[in-house]
Amino acid sequence: MSRLKLGMVGGGQGAFIGGVHRIAARIDDRWDLVAGAFSSDPDRARASAAELNVAPDRAYGSFAEMAEAEAARADGIDAVAIVTPNHMHAPPAVAFLKAGIHVICDKPLAATMDQAREIADAVAASGKQFILTHNYTGYPLIRQARQMVADGELGDLRVVQVEYPQDWLAEATSNKQADWRTDPARSGAGGCVGDIGTHAYNLASFVTGLRAERLAADLDAFVPGRPVDDNVHVMLRFPGGVKGMLWASQVAVGNENALRLRVYGTRGGLEWAQENPNVMRFTRFGKPTQILTRGGAGATAAGTRVTRIPPGHPEGYLEGFATIYAEAADLVAHARDGTALPEGLHVPDIEDGLDGMRFIAACIASSRDDGVWTALG
Repeated sequence: MSRLKLGMVGGGQGAFIGGVHRIAARIDDRWDLVAGAFSSDPDRARASAAELNVAPDRAYGSFAEMAEAEAARADGIDAVAIVTPNHMHAPPAVAFLKAGIHVICDKPLAATMDQAREIADAVAASGKQFILTHNYTGYPLIRQARQMVADGELGDLRVVQVEYPQDWLAEATSNKQADWRTDPARSGAGGCVGDIGTHAYNLASFVTGLRAERLAADLDAFVPGRPVDDNVHVMLRFPGGVKGMLWASQVAVGNENALRLRVYGTRGGLEWAQENPNVMRFTRFGKPTQILTRGGAGATAAGTRVTRIPPGHPEGYLEGFATIYAEAADLVAHARDGTALPEGLHVPDIEDGLDGMRFIAACIASSRDDGVWTALG
């Protein structure tokens, strides 16, 4: 299978997430990075392109120039990865979609609901693929958990608990990663709720197949002078009477990246933690707890399809991203050549992005009204 051609907007020198996306795109040997507008600073953009062995004539000073030029080339890119801060997702996404180029975009979808709707309209008008890189959905045991829920192994769902505590913003901090995340103009109205709260909410929705109908939220900024939230408590109501609780924090001292999901039904429950992602606890009511391992005994087809290495060998963050990129390649190849799609493919898309934006907006509105129950519009 020939590699697809990838472009990138953002992710140049000093950008952590750009490197993650580039590694992930190469793990399954499906993409070649051939073009980019790697920075809003033209000099830095050219320097980044040189470091990444991108040809000078495909190192662009702006995303607008890149979209126009690549759309006109016979060997133009098949898709573009947008890895900029939140407020710069919509302009390039819309430009490339209008140019007829598929888009892979970092989460959350945008900084504002208006921007999110603009992207959604462009997706609908273009007919092109839009993939949102909620990387935790790519973990094999998360795919297995989703299948187990869908197959009824937990019975009728009752309770969903998800948490995502970190501590890296427990004090006032200034660096490239912190500065834009704590700046409302660049991150959007939400801080922690948009940065990692959306990951937690998306994970709960992905595994259960449910999207919240209403929520009650309490958002706080514990660090003095911080203009965005750094701690989030949310109660969730899903269809069918399923209840949920979500906690996300970037001031929880002692936590590095402690994303954790627990789902309980009438017949069983499961627990998974991102910091030990190759293990999942599953308990049938009245039976001993089982420890399920990635690719091990009891693995399901949904999990093994995205498992790359034998059981007992750690597989995690980069491979989760790689699963999203591999499935994006499947979708783009299918759109271009009619290539058959693998069974069980499920990559976060524009609807997941819009649901995440509705979650952020409802959390902010609820918290402003002292935690009143608020519908996800």
